[in-house]
Amino acid sequence: MAVFDTTRTAQGTSGLIGRIGALVRSLTASFLAWNDSRQAKKALSGLTDRELADIGLIRSDVESIGLVDSPLR
Repeated sequence: MAVFDTTRTAQGTSGLIGRIGALVRSLTASFLAWNDSRQAKKALSGLTDRELADIGLIRSDVESIGLVDSPLR
């Protein structure tokens, strides 16, 4: 009986292709996070000061939206 045993995982990033895939995933995630932040800032910028106050923000808070968790920071 033949036994096939390996210590590598099927989804590991041990090879060049795996590293390239990880890079593409990382770049895609960074772009999507940046785009979400951009859209949120655009939407909040369109609100009046009164509308921002209703959700607990002031005008200067709009620029800091998305900077806390942004991978591009």
